[in-house]
Order: sequence, then C-alpha cells, then structure tokens
Amino acid sequence: MKSAEIRQKFLDFFASKGHQVVNSSPLVPGNDPTIMFTVAGMVQFKDVFLGFDKRNYTRATTSQKCLRAGGKHNDLENVGYTARHHTFFEMLGNFSFGDYFKRDAIHYAWEFLTGPEWLAIPKEKLMVTIYASDDEAYEIWNQQIGIPTDKIIRIGDNKGAPYASDNFWAMGDTGPCGPCTEIFYDHGDHIWGGPPGSADEDGDRFVEIWNNVFMQFNRDAEGVMHPLPKPSVDTGMGLERLSALLQKVHTNYEIDLFVALLQAAAKETGVPYNQDTPSLKVIADHIRACSFLIADGVLPSNEGRGYVLRRIIRRAVRHGYKLGQKSAFFYKLVATLVAEMGHAYPELVQKQAQIEDLLKYEEELFAKTLENGMALLDTALAGGKTILDGATAFKLSDTYGFPIDLTADVCREKNVSVDMEGFEIALNTQRAQSKAAGQFKAVTGLEYDGSASVFHGYTEHSREAKVLALYKGNEPVQVLNAGEAGVVVLDHTPFYAESGGQAGDVGQIFAGNILFDVTDTQKVKSDVFGHQGMLSNGSLNVGDTVTACIDLAKRQASQRNHSATHLLHATLRSVLGTHVEQKGSLVTFERTRFDFSQPRPVTPAEIAQIEALVNEEIMRNDAVSAAEMSFDDAIAAGAMALFGEKYGDDVRVLQMGEFSTELCGGTHVGRTGDIGLFKVVSEAGIAAGIRRIEAITGSAALALIQAQDSEIKTLAAMTQSKPGELAAKLEKLQAELKSAQKEIQGLKGQMAFAQLDTLLGGGLRTIKGVKCLGAIVEGADGAVLREMSDKVMDRLQSGISLLASVSDGKVSLIARVSKDLTGRIKASELVNFVAQQVGGKGGGKPDMAQAGGTEPENLNAALASIPAWLTEKL
Repeated sequence: MKSAEIRQKFLDFFASKGHQVVNSSPLVPGNDPTIMFTVAGMVQFKDVFLGFDKRNYTRATTSQKCLRAGGKHNDLENVGYTARHHTFFEMLGNFSFGDYFKRDAIHYAWEFLTGPEWLAIPKEKLMVTIYASDDEAYEIWNQQIGIPTDKIIRIGDNKGAPYASDNFWAMGDTGPCGPCTEIFYDHGDHIWGGPPGSADEDGDRFVEIWNNVFMQFNRDAEGVMHPLPKPSVDTGMGLERLSALLQKVHTNYEIDLFVALLQAAAKETGVPYNQDTPSLKVIADHIRACSFLIADGVLPSNEGRGYVLRRIIRRAVRHGYKLGQKSAFFYKLVATLVAEMGHAYPELVQKQAQIEDLLKYEEELFAKTLENGMALLDTALAGGKTILDGATAFKLSDTYGFPIDLTADVCREKNVSVDMEGFEIALNTQRAQSKAAGQFKAVTGLEYDGSASVFHGYTEHSREAKVLALYKGNEPVQVLNAGEAGVVVLDHTPFYAESGGQAGDVGQIFAGNILFDVTDTQKVKSDVFGHQGMLSNGSLNVGDTVTACIDLAKRQASQRNHSATHLLHATLRSVLGTHVEQKGSLVTFERTRFDFSQPRPVTPAEIAQIEALVNEEIMRNDAVSAAEMSFDDAIAAGAMALFGEKYGDDVRVLQMGEFSTELCGGTHVGRTGDIGLFKVVSEAGIAAGIRRIEAITGSAALALIQAQDSEIKTLAAMTQSKPGELAAKLEKLQAELKSAQKEIQGLKGQMAFAQLDTLLGGGLRTIKGVKCLGAIVEGADGAVLREMSDKVMDRLQSGISLLASVSDGKVSLIARVSKDLTGRIKASELVNFVAQQVGGKGGGKPDMAQAGGTEPENLNAALASIPAWLTEKL
C-alpha cells in the first residue's frame, strides 16, 4: 500500500467517525514562542487544549508536517544512522476536544489498524502498553478489544520522577497532562530486540506505530493532579513507520517516499545506489526538510529557524562532498521530491523554482568554505587524536560556517569525540560579547488571571475604563504613585497592542489629577492589553475609573503606514512576481519596514514603478473595509494569509478596493486617499533571499520630498546651473576634477623623480659589499613611491632600498631587495623592522614589501637605524 493511500485512508476513516479533516499547519508555529518548529500534530491545536481557543468542531483529524531539528526536539544527529529517525516527517493524528475519551479512542485505533476494509494488520502482530496505574485503559484493551493479558504491558515512572514515564505525557511542568497507551508492531523473532519495558527494548523487533494521549489532569505547581472537566485525546502516528510496516520493509528509508529520493541522490552524487549508505539517507531525508521549510516561508540565515535550515543544507552538502561530489547537486533533488509528494502538498509545486534557486545559492555559498573547513578539521584530527578540542570546534562553526552537529558528524565517522564543554565556553564567551537584539518588547513575566480587555480602537480613540490590574516591574501592586513606571491593565481600551507588525499605541490615561503617560501597549495575553508607561501625577489605584485616550496624530500616522504596507505588498507581487512573500514587518507612526522574499536587489526602475503603482492606488481613493468571516471563507475569497501569523477559525479580512485583500487585525485608514503620499526611503538585502524596503507616507513623505527638492536647488545654485541641468553639470565638473587630479599626480611624480639623483648621491651606502639606500621621498603618494622604487632598483641592479613618504599624517613604506640577495635578507623583514618604529606593520614578498604607519615623527630615527640592522642581518 502506497504512503499516499495510507495517508488518505487515515483521514477518510476518521472523517467517517465525525472528525473534521483539518489541513496541515505550516512547519513554523503561528505566534508560539515556546517551540521553533511544528514538532507534533497537536501543535496547531495547543490553544484549544489549553482553553484559549475554540473551534466549531470537537473532533479533528490531520496529516501534519513535522520537523525535529532544532531546540529540545532535535533528531538531526541520528538521521542516516538509524532506521526511523528523520528531520521531516508526517504525523497522522486524531483529536478530541472534550468529546470522546479513552474508550472511543482505543476502539478507533484498533478498528483502523485491524479492520479488513482499512489496514487489515494481523491482530496477533500487535501488542500495547499503558501507564502502570491506568486500569481504565487496561479494562478497555483486555475486556472490550480482547487483547490478552500477556500483550498488555504496564509502564511505570521509568524516567526518575513521579509521572515521568514513557507512558505519561505532559505539555510542561504544569498544565494539561495524562497517561498514554501505545500500540506496537512485532516484526518477528528474526529481528533483535525485546518488548517495551524490557532490557532489549531499544532493538528493532517491536516498533511503536500508534500513541494515544489521554489528557485528563491539570498538574499545578505543587505537582497535584486535578481532573480536567473535559478530558481530551491527542493521537500521534508516524506515516513513515506505518508505511514501512505495510510495505513489508524494515526501515523507513525503504518505503516508496524515500526510494526515488535515494536513487536521485545516488545519481547526482555519482555513486551506486545502496540502501545501506548513510550519506544517501542523510541527503534524501534533508531534501524533504529543506524543501518543506522553504515552501513554508523559512529562508537560510544566521539565526533562528533560518540557521537551522542552513545547518541542514550544509549537512546534506557535506555528505555529498564525502561521497565525492564537489559541485552543486542538492537542489537537483527537488524535482524528484515534487513528483513524489507534490500531489499531497501543492505548495511544493508552487514553490519549486524558488526552492531550487535558494538551495543552489546556499550550496555554492557553502562550497567556497567547505574545502577549507574540511582541510582544517583533517589537520586538527591528524596524528590519531581521539578528542577534538572545543576551541577548534568553535572556530569551525564561527569562521567556516560548520554547525557543531556537522563537526560532530565528521568526528563520529572517525571515532573522535568533541569537547562540547570547551565549545560551549567559547560560544558563551562570544555571546557575552554580543548584544542580543529583539524586534519587539512583549510584556512578559506578568501573572494575570482576570478579565480580558475589550478593544474599541477600530472606531474609538478615547474610552472610559476601569483599572483591572497594576504592575510595578513584574510584581502586581494595588497602587502606582507619581514618578513610578508600571503597566496598567484596563477592562476597555482604545489602545492597539503591538501585533501583526504594527507597533502599540501611545497616549494618556487620566482621571482628575491622575495622569499616566502610555509609552507603549503590549499584550499580556492574547486578549489582555498592558499599557506601559509612567505615572507623572497623582496616585492610580486598582478599581479606579479612568479615561484612556490615544495620541490620535501618531495613531493616524501608523494607520497610513500600515495601509500603505498592504498596498506595497500587493504591488511587489505585481512588479516582481508572486514569489514575493512577507517575511516580517514593523509599522510605526514614523515609517513602515517591510521584509520580503526576493533573490536579487530591486532595481531603481522597479522602485520607481512600485512607487507609481502605490500612489496610483492612493489616488483612486478606494474604500478600506474590514469584515469578520471564517478562515476558510476568507482564503476562498482570495485573502492573503501572512507568513508567521496564527489565525483562528474566524478572521478579520481587510480589503482595499480590488487591489489588496489580506487577513489583518491592525488599524487602517478609511480610504486609500487618506494615506496621502507614499515614498520609498531605502531598499537593501538583510539575508540570503530576503530584501527590506522602508517607506514613509503622508506629511513625512511630503517633508522628505521638500527637503530633497531644496537640496537639489541649493546644489544647482552652487554649480551655477538649473535643477534639470544638475546631472550634466556635475558630470562635467567630475570630468574636470579627474583631469586636474591626473595633472597634479603627474606633477607630483615629476617632483619626486627629480629627487632621484640627490637620493642616490647622498643616501646610498655600501654595507658588507651590498649597496643600500634608506630615504624619504618628499611629496610622493603610494603610487609614485612604488614607481620611484622601481627606478631606484633599475639603477642599483643589485642592492636593497627602503623608501618612505609622509602624507596627511600617515607614513608609507616600500622595501625592495634584488633577487640575488633574497637568500640573505627579505624585503618583508626590512619593511616590518621600520614599520614597527612608526606605529604600523606590513608584509609582502621576499623581493618587495609594503607597510604603513601612524607616527611620522619617528620616521627619521627609524631610517637611521637601518644600517646597523642590515649590518647585523647581512
């Protein structure tokens, strides 16, 4: 049975049981800072399980894209060396949100696995585990399903603490948790390994294929388990493992999803196809991870998710290098992956060209340093070393772009361990020397369990409100006094809290003699707004009734910039192509900053076209409207969902005429004409494949244009031309300046060369039979000094010279040694001897070397010391 058929059967089965089939969420979790990637099927339902989100269904099923290659969920180093570890994999899941529980979950699992119309796995090949004290699950398996006692294994707290067990799941140290029941497949006694819980459980005979998590408790800070009022079910099952079982192969790399990739990897690296080649497995696994990451909007970079992607790419390229492939090859596997999985994940088809371009770029970028890095590593491991020191491992990472896991991978192949403690010391030293940069200033560490804040800022700029909570630092207080900084939580607010790229509002909260200046607004929780600032007058108490008023001028400026950002996004896709995707934004009252995917710089002509199109839409003065609708309806209506954002079932759709339709919760102008004027300020690259445009609107744009116009008129007056003639006039002046500089250079040369006879006549001396000259050439720059040294050596034929000049307080030195004397003395040694005395250093070849210095006052003494030095050296 093909993997695609298994995936579809699973979804069809649970759909027949009343489950909503939900599309896979991206590999980048929306608005979840606790994890780097989607590591399990339950991630997109995390807020539902926690009670922060509600869906219009209570049962769901998915085939979820997952990645475990960063943070605490990291299988990267095992990939290629085990039968079932992957970076990217698909997790089949069924979920109950307070609907059915243990009985139905177990019955569904058994029916799907063993039912003749579904997978028809022989029942005698299956066994199960339960948490040691979960008698309810035991009774269901034994009495209702009919699993014999000897095939039900109780697993207790086998990880060193209460409830720390392979069969007890927890979201964290506190919060929802509960027992698990797992289903194992027995491959037979011809495969080494024992059942779960035994000493040989790490063998490959018994393979877990299904895990039912029963969330039935809420664990508090003291470790007390409180029964949940609506227990839930979270199921996970690896598609690759199930495919291996049903396709009667032993490892995941032998299933249909991998065979074609392995064959393609063998072809592109020029080695025979062999299932047992670890490097081919690494390459086949990594092309899946890299392609899906790029398709979901992650691009290679030196930090965060982009750095993980870059590590995976470089690990794959290194394994190709190990197989003998020194040219770019990895990107060529994308076509094979699209053919295998594009039907299930159309984003691969849509982004194929972009994926290939980025992978090829990264390969070529890494190839420039891979050979040098490998040479350094080989040198460091020479002589039979068994440990690679941490400093070298860090140098490989920091200088050559070798991730530590790649270095560890190479060392493992050579039976060498890595000094990880030393590596961490070097890494932490560097981190301590660098400033951590953060884009946003979220209110963190505030414990708040009260009512939500009701936002009125779409229609109101002032609102009466009640103070629900006050914070001084991270500590809740009952009162803030004049001069104290803090955070105010209100029951109603017109203040927009920073999200979706738009900065938080500023303004004032006041009542009577109370005045609190709000300098920023951030979210304490998704529906609780924290007003940050300082109380400048009076005393503010919890329970006070106040008026909250935003700075309307700054809000309106932010709205102009935010609405312009939407027009800019649509225009970029129109001018540059639909490959353009938002990669980040920051909207303030001062300007908008928009990051987007683009492999090359945006040309000045394209910038002009973008400005023209955005301003054309502004002049249309189309209405800007917002409507609430379901997420599916919004996407069907053509709304664009932005990268990295998390959306619920109901979303806010912002439409600007027929030009732009996006999902957005920010504040905007009423009509596009309210933006006034749009002007691009800058365009630059910020990472591989990522560009950034900064722009301004309204009065700020007008002020910039007026300032530029004034500057142009001033320059025109200074050059005695008209604004329209300024470019031609400047070009003419530049040509005249260049001609004058060339003439001056020629005169300087003539003046310097006129000194030649004087220098040779007065400064030349013979030391141990060698003609030597050390002299200052007046008025010579570097080029003239070098030409002078050529003429000196032409005269000497055999000899040594050091010429110096001083310009703008800096010393220039050039040393020459005729080739017949380089065996006795080197020009580089001579020039450094003098350079060290004048505050500099230099270097070069044995017959010619150059240097500079910053202490011209020491030059005469340095030249005077040359004869004694040469006498000793010669």
